[in-house]
Amino acid sequence: MSKISFILMRQRSLFSLPHLPYQIWILALGRFLSEVGTGFILFYTPIFFVNEVGLSSTLVGIALGSASVSGVIGRFLGGTLADSPTWGRRKTLLLSAFVSAIADLVLAFSNNFPPLVLGNLLMGFGMGLYWPANETMVADLTTGEQRNEAFAITRLADNLGLSLGVMLGGLIISVAENYRLLFIIDSISFLLFFLLIYFTIHEPKRAENDTVSMMKGWQIAFGDHRLRLYFIANILFTTYISQLQTTLPLYFKNFTSNGGFTAAIISALFSWYIVTMAISQLPIARFLNRFSRINALRFSLLFWGLGFSLIWLTGIPFTSPLIWAILGLGILAIATVSYTPSASSLIVEIAPSNLLGIYFSINSQCWAIGYFIGPLIGGFALDQSPLVIQSYWLLVGLSIGFSLIILYYLEKIMPTPS
Repeated sequence: MSKISFILMRQRSLFSLPHLPYQIWILALGRFLSEVGTGFILFYTPIFFVNEVGLSSTLVGIALGSASVSGVIGRFLGGTLADSPTWGRRKTLLLSAFVSAIADLVLAFSNNFPPLVLGNLLMGFGMGLYWPANETMVADLTTGEQRNEAFAITRLADNLGLSLGVMLGGLIISVAENYRLLFIIDSISFLLFFLLIYFTIHEPKRAENDTVSMMKGWQIAFGDHRLRLYFIANILFTTYISQLQTTLPLYFKNFTSNGGFTAAIISALFSWYIVTMAISQLPIARFLNRFSRINALRFSLLFWGLGFSLIWLTGIPFTSPLIWAILGLGILAIATVSYTPSASSLIVEIAPSNLLGIYFSINSQCWAIGYFIGPLIGGFALDQSPLVIQSYWLLVGLSIGFSLIILYYLEKIMPTPS
């Protein structure tokens, strides 16, 4: 075989679709449909309730923030129900889709503050139920070799669905000028997800003696030193991702060295970020399969550090901020796609098989915490002096050293692969 033929075969193997159980593809399709609906309302909910309904920005912010509170409760309950032998993963996913569909209908017909809060509480609760059950289901249906690519496929479905939903939502608003229609379509997407799960997904089989009581399960999880170390490191990862969606757009608008990018350029930059994630998701997951999960997370951390350092260069005078922004977001896209499947796969390695739901519940709490503290830290930094603002992204990049230390100690107490 010639060297060129070998390279071409290697490229095909990196980009070809993996061989996975059909239920993984069904889950991915369901996630794609639900994320399309989520993309419809992601950026338009505050605009609608402030500009069309007439609520104040403060009230809308409080209502949107209430979803985080109910999301914490939903995550704890979702993990418990997913591990329950009388309830399980499938029923938890069905309950999540049903609650989320009802939440959208409440939001669609909201005209004042109380129903807006109720709708967001229900939506946060539904999403909280969803994540532990979904991640656990993926783990149940795959082997160790398949798992990283399976998590990558479902994350790819999320990214593609969300980006398509954002684009279609903007199109509907520009043509129909009907914001309430977006919530109704989102509700329909959750109902489609419900039907897809109901008719095509079966509860994975588990040994009848492979269960523990709810309280005992949580005690084991909270007492697991490996999970505690991972939890601390993972909060930093999720804080990084929250920075991309909350702090970075405002920074690009107001604080780059050229006086800020236009809205069109910012939109193009984040479209580039999403496209890069979509293209690189499977190849990166396949490449990282040859390494341990902790080394894969180290790989991700190095890209987070490099990416944020390039973003820091956009604020340095006499540079080309747009070039650094393009390079930085491309690197950060690789950091993101190397993190998400590796983190989920590491949870499977840490967790006892009968406590996957509870462990994934604790894992998903990292996202709630990261998305709580990330905007606070970022917003505070952008309100400071120009020197602090200019240094902020470099400091964020250097913070990977803390997680690298945690991963070093976590690796020392992980079991040696057989």
